Amino acid sequence: MASTFETVGVVGLGTMGAGIAEVFARAGIAVVGVETDPGALERGRGHLEGSTGRALSRGRLTEAERTEILGRVAFTTSLEDLSDCDLVIEAIPEVMDFKRALFTDLDRVCKPSAVLATNTSSLSVTAIAATTTRPGRVVGMHFFNPAPVMRLVEVVRTVSTEDGLAEEVAGLARRLGKTPVTVADRAGFVVNRLLLPYLNHAAALLEQGLSTRDDIDTAMRLGAGFPMGPFALLDLIGLDTSYEICEALFRESRERRHAPAPVLRELVTAGLLGRKSGRGFHGEEPPANPSSEEKPSASTVAVVGGTAANGTGAADGAAEAFAERLSAAGFKTTAVEDADLVVAVSRTPVIEQAVRLPHPARLVGLNLVGDQVAEVASTVLTSPGAAQVARGLLRILGRTAVSCRDRAGFVVGALLHPHLNDAVRMYESGYASMEDIDTAMRLGCGYPAGPFEMLDRLGLETVRDGLRALYAEYRDPSFAPAPLLDQLVTAGVRSIRDLSS
Repeated sequence: MASTFETVGVVGLGTMGAGIAEVFARAGIAVVGVETDPGALERGRGHLEGSTGRALSRGRLTEAERTEILGRVAFTTSLEDLSDCDLVIEAIPEVMDFKRALFTDLDRVCKPSAVLATNTSSLSVTAIAATTTRPGRVVGMHFFNPAPVMRLVEVVRTVSTEDGLAEEVAGLARRLGKTPVTVADRAGFVVNRLLLPYLNHAAALLEQGLSTRDDIDTAMRLGAGFPMGPFALLDLIGLDTSYEICEALFRESRERRHAPAPVLRELVTAGLLGRKSGRGFHGEEPPANPSSEEKPSASTVAVVGGTAANGTGAADGAAEAFAERLSAAGFKTTAVEDADLVVAVSRTPVIEQAVRLPHPARLVGLNLVGDQVAEVASTVLTSPGAAQVARGLLRILGRTAVSCRDRAGFVVGALLHPHLNDAVRMYESGYASMEDIDTAMRLGCGYPAGPFEMLDRLGLETVRDGLRALYAEYRDPSFAPAPLLDQLVTAGVRSIRDLSS
């Protein structure tokens, strides 16, 4: 029999739980909100009143609508008051022992037909369900913060979930005005399973000295088009939360990229948790000194093409186009042997070109990313002065310079290509559909395009070759192209999304 979900219980009324209660109440559903003690209960009531009060002040609710929403929520400190609920969802801290103990109690209190749901972002729903006598009636229902605003809900089914129940819960999410994606029970589900390895990888690259915090953030925001850089996003999520999700991913996969970067562990141990503590990767810093900005001083510049990943040399005309822009801006271009600065326009490392020059200290690599960013790659031979001149030159040309070491992928490719590869592996495993993965990352992370849309825009061969270069340099198995990606490129397929049509 299909569930009606007319009365819903919410256990845990912190920011997330109160937001979930508000979502159900806004949809006309009666809510029983539960907290551990009167003080926590009043704080939960305050969260709900504050959120609806802000909506009222912004004209998104009328006074009558706010009164109706608040009137649909009953507050209690007793789990026994959940006995008549059709659905109970927990939003307590991400500690497995706490959740398992709660579900044991809910199984005892709630009527046999009730659905029990967890809002966990990374823990095993199967392990939580196993503590009950009704594992077939247990699902994950993962909302995103702030719940009244974020449209995505991940509906998680386990191997024990009754047939059709996940679809019923997805229908409930649509009734709430949300967009559900239904996935199997794997650590991190869709969003965190893709997002956290990318963020953790950024922390590892920072620790390895590939680039600076601010340049990596800038590269991914302006170059890849992400709404936030990885370190700003880590600070927003909370470094402790990010660390725990990475730990959960690593416990399940044992993949190196899922193991929390040492710098992440160090910051968490020091209590530097991001915005919630006032400092994380970002913190209080003195303003930049405008007088310290680089100013180009090279009188002559030589522009050469880089070497493509297949060794045939750059063939997209990028070097010629960049040389023309320099000339139009009033810079004098000349032969390599006569130049004060040599710019190798390349998507791949340039050290092999540098060692063939009479003055290798004068060469920098340059990768133009999108319309705004230029990655300036310094080899072990590049002089600081040459890199400084290159950055100043780019500023005059209207590009934001991102400095990095001469490594495969530079910054954007080193972070973006493995991120997209993870999405291909997720689809290839049958874990989620391309449409659901794209939808989850757009709605859950604010991406302008989903991973598969990005793959088609960048080109399957470009991403595959970028991954091959990363694997050849770092020998990390997670950088090896997903077999499906390799096969599609070999077969000459242009759009990966053609597979889902």
